[in-house]
Amino acid sequence: MSGDLILKVLADHGPWVILVFFLLWRDAEKDRATRAVLDKNAAILTEIATVIRERMPRN
Repeated sequence: MSGDLILKVLADHGPWVILVFFLLWRDAEKDRATRAVLDKNAAILTEIATVIRERMPRN
């Protein structure tokens, strides 16, 4: 996107464009935070499963 186009859009629809980009950015941040928590939980569950498997009696 060229700088002129960005300036034209901001001049014509300034507050709305800023609001939309802010909401999209905030949604992306929430997605990143959620993904980080899910990745951490998956790692913890993998560790728990490994510990349980190691403690199970072998036949």
